[in-house]
Amino acid sequence: MGIGTAPAPWNSLVAEMMVRDYPASLAWWTGPMGFAQVFERPAQKLAFLQHPDGAQVMIYERDGDWEVGPMEPPFGRGAVIQVFVADVTAAHARFAGLPLYVDLREKWHDWGDRLGGQHEFLVQDPDGYLVMVAQHIGTRPLN
Repeated sequence: MGIGTAPAPWNSLVAEMMVRDYPASLAWWTGPMGFAQVFERPAQKLAFLQHPDGAQVMIYERDGDWEVGPMEPPFGRGAVIQVFVADVTAAHARFAGLPLYVDLREKWHDWGDRLGGQHEFLVQDPDGYLVMVAQHIGTRPLN
């Protein structure tokens, strides 16, 4: 894909993730994760990716800029990238045969005055970034 065009609109928060192997990461994000490449800066080995359900992320091959500490795998320690999708079962099926960090499950979280539910699974991208793929399934009372 060539340069492409900027997304419209840009989300108010877009994670930019440094990667070791740009082609491998691009294949992972546009393969089982289901993102589409919106635009690319080939000389920089950078791609802006968007999921059909709206999530956006940028990946770029490490170039020494913006590294605030040692970069050793797994990258992104302490961070979880959440990608909400309309059909988590279909997303999960695209990972058949690939390692999962946490298999598909149902989780309910305290949202203050109620519980919010989601089906979710967690995977690591080629650099070890932890990605939660989830689908909202509703709310219910605390009790």
